[in-house]
Amino acid sequence: EAFAEIKTISRKMRSIFQYTEAVACSPQAVLITGETGVGKELFARAIHMISKVKGQFVSINVAGLDDAMFSDTLFGHKKGAYTGADQYRDGLVSKAVKGTLFLDEIGDLNELSQVKLLRLLQEHEYYPVGSDIVKSSSARIILATNVDLQERIKEGRFRLDLYYRLCGHRIHIPALRERREDIPLLLSSFIEEAADLRSADPLSF
Repeated sequence: EAFAEIKTISRKMRSIFQYTEAVACSPQAVLITGETGVGKELFARAIHMISKVKGQFVSINVAGLDDAMFSDTLFGHKKGAYTGADQYRDGLVSKAVKGTLFLDEIGDLNELSQVKLLRLLQEHEYYPVGSDIVKSSSARIILATNVDLQERIKEGRFRLDLYYRLCGHRIHIPALRERREDIPLLLSSFIEEAADLRSADPLSF
């Protein structure tokens, strides 16, 4: 049921399903890698479902977020933290309490944000913007990227200590060209979906 949205007959993918089930209940972070469009968020949602955590699944694409926006979005802020901060705001970490926080495209984070993410992963702690009172996180964290993090490390754009923290559990999803046996299945699925849409609203075609 957890993998129902992932259409495949590939043995590679079935093996990945089994590994995903094995690590789903681990408290450690999970890193999902693969090219854009391979279904990284679908796997994150499958982990969330299998783990049976009580909280909700909270997803955010962090690509393009500067450190101020990253911190405010994830950790929230206290009233008066900056101009326009007229009231206290909970961040997504708080929203994901006892649930799952999925951070997509982490390879694009700047260094300051990487330091804060490392603290969240190691200590399960964070500071809302403008506050000196530490808060604890109970969220399970899943991260994803479509870039080669080892290359980013060589370029000095990604922290080595953060990379090692992410490598406890790693799931790599192969591109469709590496599992061509799935092409007929996916094509049939897309045709069936298009036919259902057409029968529901013929004027849209």
